[in-house]
Formats: sequence, C-alpha cells, structure tokens
Amino acid sequence: MNITIRKELPEDYKSTEKVVMSAFANMAFSDKKEHELVSRIRKSDVFIPELSLVAINKDNDEIIGHVLLSKIKIIDDNESAESLALAPVSVLPDNQNKGIGKLLILEALQKAKELGYSSVVVMGHPEYYPRFGFKKASLWGIKAPFEGSEEAFMALELRESTLDNVSGVVEYPSVFFE
Repeated sequence: MNITIRKELPEDYKSTEKVVMSAFANMAFSDKKEHELVSRIRKSDVFIPELSLVAINKDNDEIIGHVLLSKIKIIDDNESAESLALAPVSVLPDNQNKGIGKLLILEALQKAKELGYSSVVVMGHPEYYPRFGFKKASLWGIKAPFEGSEEAFMALELRESTLDNVSGVVEYPSVFFE
C-alpha cells in the first residue's frame, strides 16, 4: 500500500470523522464519541490546523487514518505551561497494525517540533507510546485531571529538558468534556 501523510483539509472533515468513528467502533475503552471530539476541537481555539493530519491510500485516494494534536496547559499554582495533547489517533480497522498510526504520530510530532511546541501529553497504551519517546508524565510531576492509570498518562519532550521546570495538572480545554 502506498501511503502519504498530509494536513487535513476542510473538505476532508466528513471522511475523517467516519475514519475516527470506524477506528473506535469496537474498542472496549471507547465512548464511541471520538469523532465528535475531533469536530469540537476543530471549532475551538485550541485547534492547530497544521497538526491535524490524515493518512491517504495513494492507490485510491481514500483517507485511512487521522491524528490530531491540540493545545492544552499544564498548571501548577499560578504558573502555566503550554503543551499539546495527542488525541485521538485513528486508523480504519482493515488498515490497523500496518504502521499507519506510527507514521501519523511521527509526522505529527515532527511538525509540532517544527512549529516550536515543546511537549506533548497522551493518555494511551503504556506499551505503545514509549516507542515514540513518551514516558510516564509523573516523572516530571505532571498529573492527569482525572483518575486513571499512571502508566497510561505519558509526556514527551520535543526538545531536550523542556519539561524540567514544568509540573502540575494538565488542563484540557472544555471541548474535551462536552
């Protein structure tokens, strides 16, 4: 399969949301509303169009995957540090386990670094995300705003030592909870 990764365009939105819906349809941990989250993020001030990427099957021009990074904050007392949330990553079920999610994540992280962002957090599978350099967020004193596995809440420095003086609770924008 010949894959290309590119920025998501407004004309892709419906197709992308179908991909997201299909990707999470049979996931036990899913609320089956990730496609709605993607739509809400796109309409908010935390949306970064350059960090919403799609994977295209060049053989038929079909969108088969999507990744989204959006703005969040890490807040400790009166101090705030900007970061990014990696959520969600979606690949059509028939195309999963073929490295497409990996390509999307690597490209998104590279673009985020090029745009000057310094870190990314993710709530995800503790055996999957470390391959990209993610480590337990608690190593930096960064906490999730909700209950969950400490192992699954991870952070990544896009530049060395950018989280050394950052700690606190991640503040997700309200669109994550609507």
